[in-house]
Amino acid sequence: MVRGTLDLLILKALTWGPQHGYAINSVIKDWTEGALLVEEGALYPALYRMEAKGWIDAEWGFRKIIAGPNTTG
Repeated sequence: MVRGTLDLLILKALTWGPQHGYAINSVIKDWTEGALLVEEGALYPALYRMEAKGWIDAEWGFRKIIAGPNTTG
């Protein structure tokens, strides 16, 4: 996968509103007709990184995240 592609797919998935990590993964799988399967070991570090950069807002819980686009700028 080209560097940055996962971040763009996550951001696109979040345009529909806040979602759990599983839902984000399901949307990406549907868009790519199963050709791209995002493992937890790639998805969650990407979400952490994007939150640290201020791109998304996230609420973290035990094995669960609700993420959405950063609306504060």
